[in-house]
Amino acid sequence: MPRSFDLLVIGDANPDVVLGQVPRVLEYGQREQLVASGSLLLGGSAAITACGAARLGLRVAFAGRVGDDPAGAFVRTALAERGVDVTALVTDPELPTPLTAVLARGDDRAILTAPGALTATGPRDVPDRLLADCRHVHAGSFFLMPRLARGLGEVFARARGHGAATSLDTNDDPAQRWDPELLGPVLKSTDVLLPNAAEARALAATLAPGPAEGDVPAAALARLGPLVVVKDGAAGALAHDGVTLTRTAAVPADPVDSVGAGDSFDAGFVAAVLRGLDLPAALTFAAACGALSTRAHGGTAAQPTWDEAAAAARTTSPGSHA
Repeated sequence: MPRSFDLLVIGDANPDVVLGQVPRVLEYGQREQLVASGSLLLGGSAAITACGAARLGLRVAFAGRVGDDPAGAFVRTALAERGVDVTALVTDPELPTPLTAVLARGDDRAILTAPGALTATGPRDVPDRLLADCRHVHAGSFFLMPRLARGLGEVFARARGHGAATSLDTNDDPAQRWDPELLGPVLKSTDVLLPNAAEARALAATLAPGPAEGDVPAAALARLGPLVVVKDGAAGALAHDGVTLTRTAAVPADPVDSVGAGDSFDAGFVAAVLRGLDLPAALTFAAACGALSTRAHGGTAAQPTWDEAAAAARTTSPGSHA
């Protein structure tokens, strides 16, 4: 039976205030320091992934929560303008829209987030009608939404019951606990886990402790059930299905801003799989999406079309099994 959406994205959506280049030492005492640039942009891992997928031609819906305030209106409009269906984006009557300040220095950044309505985002914000009407369900920023995190396994199980595949990008854990009791049950219903290399190491340390099997412990995580796809910056990307390791080189880029590059990678990988590409090709295509997204400031301004990403992927050796 045809479905209305290719992808349902669940999670965080907020304005990002991006400032850079930030001085090495931030001076308090009401001292004013100048930076070269500042931008107000759409942020949130899930929101950036949703926009990237829509840019690649997928039919995308978003489920999450914002406040009844100008920041929430900004988020809703920004998503809709990029082709994302926001019918299931809930307006919280009490809590404010999340806000993030991104302080950029070189190719690194510090991220400060006021969670606002993220603390109230939960499984009830994900309509069953959408789970039954999409081909794939993706969730981002797992640790920022504890209420949703506790019920995400059940949401993913419902999605799978309707025939959809599932993927998860946990992003960072601000508490640095990487709680296995919280995340373990979710992985049982997760088809694809999409951490970066640092997150993969942290996840493996709590979820699959044991002797190191390489710099990026994808194999140990894959034995928990999902296909593990790891973003590894200049080293490219890799995937492990519990048996076979697949690698791809980084796609050359002259980055302006790496904010959201991993989220654009996520969008590219999901889009490639839904388009029928095999794992090595999907991995290279995703790497191209991540690299091309760094051409402008913010997470969504430079996200590629399908043709742009495919052309960039052709310039790189395709992913290969190891």
